[in-house]
Amino acid sequence: MAAIGVLTLELRLQNSHSLKDKRHVVQSLKDRLRSKFNVAVAEIDYQDLWQRAAVAAVTVSSDHTHAEKVLRSVEEEAAQMLGGELADTSVEWLC
Repeated sequence: MAAIGVLTLELRLQNSHSLKDKRHVVQSLKDRLRSKFNVAVAEIDYQDLWQRAAVAAVTVSSDHTHAEKVLRSVEEEAAQMLGGELADTSVEWLC
């Protein structure tokens, strides 16, 4: 049975002073996570706020353990890249 995991990252962008600043940070994060971990990544909330963002990374695998490792690696990479700007994370399993 396939495992579908969704990692949600809540960002607080204290140094962002415009939507352009925010887009740069979010786009860099999305590009890096996609290329390094082969996950689907999208900004899912707070598009109109320039100091807040919610980004989701999704992985699908036939092995739940592998999917969990991928999402934990994505979370660690995001934390390393964003530092204190990563406010919260959560993982949801769809099956």
